[in-house]
Amino acid sequence: MAWVLVATGIALPALRRRAKIPPAVVLGGAALAPAALCVAVPRSRVRDAGVCLLNMWGYLAAYEMPHDDPERLEARVHVDYPVAIDRVLGLGVPPTLRLQRAFSTPDTVNRSERVLVWCHWMWFFVPHATVAYVWWRDSERFPSAAARMYGVFDLGAVFYWAIPTAPPWYAASQGRLEDGQALRVRRMMIEYGEQFWGERWGGLYDVLGGNPLAAMPSLHFATSLMAAHLLSEVGPVAGAVGWTYALTLGLALVYLGEHYAVDLIGGAALAEGVRIGAPRVAPLYRRLSAALQALERRAVT
Repeated sequence: MAWVLVATGIALPALRRRAKIPPAVVLGGAALAPAALCVAVPRSRVRDAGVCLLNMWGYLAAYEMPHDDPERLEARVHVDYPVAIDRVLGLGVPPTLRLQRAFSTPDTVNRSERVLVWCHWMWFFVPHATVAYVWWRDSERFPSAAARMYGVFDLGAVFYWAIPTAPPWYAASQGRLEDGQALRVRRMMIEYGEQFWGERWGGLYDVLGGNPLAAMPSLHFATSLMAAHLLSEVGPVAGAVGWTYALTLGLALVYLGEHYAVDLIGGAALAEGVRIGAPRVAPLYRRLSAALQALERRAVT
């Protein structure tokens, strides 16, 4: 039965569009798969990796599914409130516009901007590489580190369903970033991506950009902050690397027009909420873990 649940949790997200499977069924099946793997296979490093992969497979489905119906999502998306908040934070002009007007040159992506673009692209590896590093350096910290990191991912997906929010480049394309006038917020990631990757860029962007209207909170920033905390627990050098990356990414996200400053504030609140709240939910986690371990013992005897 456990293996059936694992297979079902893998299959449902992959087949959801073709078979028109209801979202609740997809998310429920994907959520059961990591726990089922804990029952089906004895604890090992390979199983730990499998649990993390299954969790991210479920997260990707939760992240992308609102955009399975783009017209319905666009009818629900929030565009104006982050613009209003960022105007306040930027003293009248959103920080993205201030930065791009001050430092960018039209029709070119300079060396510093390329560094910021690469910092953005590297994010796809950083949260998982951080958990893997903790797993390698201090295996006793791994369960807590993985739970906090992937807890940030999973809770963030809830907000993407509840309050779908547009990023700055989308608001600008709709003429709603400043005073009702269509302003060109440059997406340097797109400009440089087309230059660097050539014909491969379209396919890469389709794979990695599954839901463009999921900006609040910024999980790029939230998971990078959590990575900085986890690396700091392992050692000061690793922590310094983590904090340097997180702060650089924060600048990149706003400068490149991928997120508002308020999105970063929301991401920081999410990461800190998970970090502070983790000890409070630890007793419940231990009870659930004990129940899974009991099922595991029954399965292997």
